[in-house]
Amino acid sequence: MGETVSIAVPRKGRPLESVLERVARRLDVPDLADEITSTLRHEKALTKGTIDADEDDVYHRLADYSSVTDPTEPEYTLLRDDRAGKPRRIVFDSVTIPLEGVDAAPDDVAIRLVGREEPFRALRTHEFALGFDSADLVLEEVVELRPEPLDRIADVNARIDPADTDVRVVTGLGDTVYHTLMGTPDVVPQSSSLDRAFLEGYEGPLCIEPRYERLVQAVLGTRTLDGVEFRYPEDGREEEAAIAQTGLGVYLTVTGSTARDHGLLLGEQLFPSETVLLENVSEVSESIAAVRALLDGDDLETKLTVDGY
Repeated sequence: MGETVSIAVPRKGRPLESVLERVARRLDVPDLADEITSTLRHEKALTKGTIDADEDDVYHRLADYSSVTDPTEPEYTLLRDDRAGKPRRIVFDSVTIPLEGVDAAPDDVAIRLVGREEPFRALRTHEFALGFDSADLVLEEVVELRPEPLDRIADVNARIDPADTDVRVVTGLGDTVYHTLMGTPDVVPQSSSLDRAFLEGYEGPLCIEPRYERLVQAVLGTRTLDGVEFRYPEDGREEEAAIAQTGLGVYLTVTGSTARDHGLLLGEQLFPSETVLLENVSEVSESIAAVRALLDGDDLETKLTVDGY
């Protein structure tokens, strides 16, 4: 095995599963992806208490998972979970995948998926040239705030100041949920559409998660937010319940069923929240560009793609 190209990936959850699905399709390693996914889902269930653990504690299970000498076998590590009591949770650490026999793969190159809590920030500090992370984090950290709204991942790169970071979005993976505008019937007249146009004429409170404040400003545009005051859910309170009390808000939705249970109307889908392939353009070599092209491809489900640099 010659050169190994390291790629930063999330350690757990839906974003990591989306990356593994992508890698499984492009590199024909479905068994490896299934093994990692099933292991982490099992460990998540143990952490949440939905299934009972065997006699072995978390350290013994970690030793069993990671007692490997072959780098092509997945390894795991421990992470302090943010749930009540802050239990230790087993998460993904790394695995090496040789590219021999993969169509269009560069010669004598392997890729190494490396788990990181914040892959985007690891690319910003030049630890990696390639990585996968949530598009949300890019909006929360580096996109410029402008009067005009931002509603497509394809437009994110144009909002990144080159003096601020060398990281750019290559493409989305299609594991899309949406930051959605929602409100109560008494705030939204029956004759009105619950969309950006409605917000332009609205003055009053808008309930959002504090971590999404900059993202919401970018997505809606600063002009739309004239006269709008951000409100935040109280600690421990369900987001949809807080929005129902406020009357208007923005939150991530999948089916919208919980929002409807709180009497909320679902409005415009403001911005897709999905996992994206990222690159640090100052670190791209010939082999890294070849790996990027291998992971990019034209079989993505998302319609919101961006050309690589």
